[in-house]
Amino acid sequence: MTQNERFDKDVLVLGAGIIGVCVALHLQRRGKSVLLVDRRAPGEETSYGNAGLIERASVIPYGFPREIPMLLKYATNRSADVRFRWSFLPKILPWLTRFWLESSSARLRQAAMDMLPLIERSVTEHTDLMAEAGVPQRARRTGWMEAYRTHKAFVAAKRAARALDEFGIRYEFLGPKELAAREPHLAGDFAGAVHWLDPATVADPGGLVKDYAGLFLRKGGEILEGDATTLAEGEGGWSVRADGRLVCAREAVVALGPWSDAVYRRLGYKVPLAVKRGYHVHIEPAGDAVLHHPVVDVERGYLLAPMTRGIRLTTGIEFADRDDAATPVQIDQTEPHARAIFPLGRRIEQTPWMGARPCLPDMRPVIGPAPRHKGLWFAFGHNHHGLTLGPATGRLLAEMMTGQTPFADPAPYAMSRFG
Repeated sequence: MTQNERFDKDVLVLGAGIIGVCVALHLQRRGKSVLLVDRRAPGEETSYGNAGLIERASVIPYGFPREIPMLLKYATNRSADVRFRWSFLPKILPWLTRFWLESSSARLRQAAMDMLPLIERSVTEHTDLMAEAGVPQRARRTGWMEAYRTHKAFVAAKRAARALDEFGIRYEFLGPKELAAREPHLAGDFAGAVHWLDPATVADPGGLVKDYAGLFLRKGGEILEGDATTLAEGEGGWSVRADGRLVCAREAVVALGPWSDAVYRRLGYKVPLAVKRGYHVHIEPAGDAVLHHPVVDVERGYLLAPMTRGIRLTTGIEFADRDDAATPVQIDQTEPHARAIFPLGRRIEQTPWMGARPCLPDMRPVIGPAPRHKGLWFAFGHNHHGLTLGPATGRLLAEMMTGQTPFADPAPYAMSRFG
């Protein structure tokens, strides 16, 4: 048996969410044979349950709030934006402390500059993949809106938007009449809104991942059901058990989102990965009501997004153990507010969906090689921007793995920054 015959593929990619599928596609483009392995079908975990935003406008990461009133509001669970499970607080406190330190104005700006090359390419890289997959219509170029109930909050939002002018972000400020013209069925006493124009939106994020996975298969890729925790280093390569057999490749990529720790911890790496849980439920629009854009009701802490299945009501974040039972309190808190501003009928699913967002305290993902294992690579920890950054991440990692000049400096995303 020759060296080549010992390997089923050039690369194993563990994880068939938006990150893993995009890594697989970009490696494929560069001539690599790739096997995609997951316990579920593509796009059925974290990638399924999000607001459907390709967030070109989000150049400043979501930092830890510094305002005392806001901190008190969050700490006492009086906001649907953030909810703590108190029994989990001792476990998450060291991570929150580091997150707070990383959220100083200077460090937050550095995080923004480090993430900018990925954010800037978010829509264009998606557009490229959608065209190749034959689904350009998936991207809706209508942007999204943040609606504010008080004049004070709207003034602060306008000030924050203008601070992004150096990044070339396009936006419009809407008064109540302009907001009503763009969203005729939206009610409520809103003082105004910021309409972010650069982001694209997707009405079925999980469906988009499946479209990309379909392209991967058409180009000769293979997808198997397997257990990522069986990943093992062997002679000159890596193996994993999938579909009842052992499959081998020269290299492996761990793109398991909030489950990435199941692999890297076994290999001796310590990464401060936390999980922010989130919920959504689909609700039928009542009568002939139409929502044209995703709309965030900022002071009430929820988002309404027009999706293929209906209007998706999404919540803020919940700090709880990843595998704890669901507690969709935030859905129950926000649904009455949502019904007050938009005509909604019955819930399409009675049990809200719950997902987990993989987050790192310095607000940068891990993208790059394992420091101590040859042929092993990582791509996880994209905070709230997995859908946004999937194609850009796939391209960057594939360029690194194939010896091409990366389109962005990968140093800020190195796993070695955690020791």
